[in-house]
Amino acid sequence: MAKTNFQYEKRQKELEKKKKAEEKARRKLEAKNNPKPADGSEGDEPEADDADDADPAAEGDAPVQPQ
Repeated sequence: MAKTNFQYEKRQKELEKKKKAEEKARRKLEAKNNPKPADGSEGDEPEADDADDADPAAEGDAPVQPQ
């Protein structure tokens, strides 16, 4: 009768644990780099252009009158 290779089984379990730990660390890092909005909504909304935040005088749309 063949002898069971416990070292192989143990190594497979270790590899599975390592894989799960790496996946968890990757998800944690993604969550840290891409936090969810404070209002609790999902991040499905398209990102807004930075043109809304830009200075209109810098864009040249309308001349700014000095005061």
